[in-house]
Amino acid sequence: MNLLKLHRMNFGSHFRATTLRGAPGELGPFLGVDHAWMSAPTFPPHMHQHMSAVSYVFLDSESGVQNRDSLGTENLIRPGGLHWTTAGRGITHDEVPAVEGKTVHSLQIFVDLAPADRNMPAAALSLEPEDVPTVLKPGVRVRVPLGGYENVRSPLAPPTDVTMLDVCLKPGAEWTMPVAAGRALFVLPIYGAITVDGVAMDANGMTAPRWRPSEASRTVTVRAGDARALAVFFSGPPVH
Repeated sequence: MNLLKLHRMNFGSHFRATTLRGAPGELGPFLGVDHAWMSAPTFPPHMHQHMSAVSYVFLDSESGVQNRDSLGTENLIRPGGLHWTTAGRGITHDEVPAVEGKTVHSLQIFVDLAPADRNMPAAALSLEPEDVPTVLKPGVRVRVPLGGYENVRSPLAPPTDVTMLDVCLKPGAEWTMPVAAGRALFVLPIYGAITVDGVAMDANGMTAPRWRPSEASRTVTVRAGDARALAVFFSGPPVH
């Protein structure tokens, strides 16, 4: 395990984020993640190419996100829901709070495409909050918006093999994630203090633990401190 540095990004008083970026392959199939709070339109319609942009709205968000793109998609991403935009050869989109003045708490996730897929036609996938599989353990709730965990899988089938788990822990609760051989992993603390494989961290620490792909399967254990905690686990094989 090593720790990657997060960076702060702000636009006026209506948008703030902590951001993580990696060189190709450094985060497995992921190119970066923004953990953001937005209370007013911030970014004008903009284009993506040769990758995917994924929006996940946390359950505690005060508002959903209104999404529009050049394919003609127009949908509401409600709290707990996810929208995957495969940019491929190119797509223009914009996302704004559904209720201006209310704060959207979300992740913007950037995912690589395999070289053979980087010029594929643009496409969009959506997952409603009630369709996100959830696994309950003692003191732990695991939502599975992408990929799989234990005997459940997300109903989405995106073009890149990724797993994203939204893990909420009650005070003092512990949870262990299995990581298959060949998959990179990183963890983004969202709120609350946690230890990850014995290393203490929280959302204010501006670091994210990362594990490179291993030839053998392994496990990673997270434990909450004296208060409720939330962390998101990202894993997947490097894109070739």
